[in-house]
Amino acid sequence: MKFKLDENFGKKLHELFINSGHDVTSVRSQNLGGSSDEEIYKICCSEKRCLVTLDKDFSDIIRFPPINSAGIIVVRLPINPSFPLLEQLIISALEELKKNSILKQLWIVEPGRIRIRETDEDD
Repeated sequence: MKFKLDENFGKKLHELFINSGHDVTSVRSQNLGGSSDEEIYKICCSEKRCLVTLDKDFSDIIRFPPINSAGIIVVRLPINPSFPLLEQLIISALEELKKNSILKQLWIVEPGRIRIRETDEDD
């Protein structure tokens, strides 16, 4: 699967995706840092890449409809999170991807659960 990591993800998390056999790039590696959320969403859709982000704005399905995307993963962290927690949440999402497709879906990944927002063609 193809992913784009938002600018708030570093090299170690990038490697988790690569080691899981995915094609991954990042906002940072494409010099898109500082781009608007709308521009990032549009680029991900055109590249057919699932966006992985910490930015809760991407959970707005009206503004960023998952139906038009290869998927959106929003990782929700508690205040003052540790890196091992972030790493574990990414691993959880990667494990879920082995069982379920994220195509045209929004996944909210939180400690202890993954909420999946499926979209209908009518949404």
